[in-house]
Amino acid sequence: MKKYLSAGFDLDKMADVLDELPVWSAPFGLKLLDYVNYRSGISVLDIGSGTGFPLTELALRLGESSTVYGIDPWKKAIERANKKIEHYGIKNIKLIEGFAESIPLDNGSIDLITSNNGINNVEDTDRVLSECSRVIKKGGQFIQTMNTDKSMFEFYTVFENVLSDLQMNREIDLMHKHIERKRPPLDIVISMIRKHGFKITDMEQCQFSYKFADGSAMLNHYFIRLAFMEPWIKILPVNKTEQIFEIVESRLNEQSQKYGCMKLSIPFVLINAIKE
Repeated sequence: MKKYLSAGFDLDKMADVLDELPVWSAPFGLKLLDYVNYRSGISVLDIGSGTGFPLTELALRLGESSTVYGIDPWKKAIERANKKIEHYGIKNIKLIEGFAESIPLDNGSIDLITSNNGINNVEDTDRVLSECSRVIKKGGQFIQTMNTDKSMFEFYTVFENVLSDLQMNREIDLMHKHIERKRPPLDIVISMIRKHGFKITDMEQCQFSYKFADGSAMLNHYFIRLAFMEPWIKILPVNKTEQIFEIVESRLNEQSQKYGCMKLSIPFVLINAIKE
């Protein structure tokens, strides 16, 4: 009997894994999935596969004649992804616990590389792109999404103004360096991709918004605390951190009251390329 003709899923167990579309990752990943050249029998690598999006969706859409590798250094995320893979009965995924700076795959073995806001979070982008160039076949497709340097400018403007009022020029410089490292200017990213033998065929710039009742809600949101708070804190003197964020929070709340809510703009870009 065909697998899809068998009984449905256990809804109680399904509740443990039914989060394959994280709010933050969704806008990036849905755009990425639209650009994939879907065909049977290909080999795929997803860089920064995390807890499984868009990894599992790619594997299911491509079918069991294709093999989809996911690489990520986060052990617990791989365990979570494995739980989904087992529950959904996916047979064509192979997970790799490791860093994209050293991909344990053969030269010219991959037809498609995807990275959903992942490559901009690695330690050595140039090395990762070199590895991508090594493992992908000539004519292979390479798709990545990344948020750009104007992300969350509403917060960063307030943050910088507070630091400026406190005459903390060193910390302002550290803030700008952090943004440039995590979200380099688009022309630099394009230059790096081309340097490693890729020809860009499509580039789409998009944007979505994160909206909150006020600045307090934004600062307390789990994803802000998970992905952004630690780097913000690191650039500040320990003895002034609380004072600075009290002022920042107060100003964000004033801004929210003025405009009706706290909005964070998230501009991002999709880059679609082929290996020359």
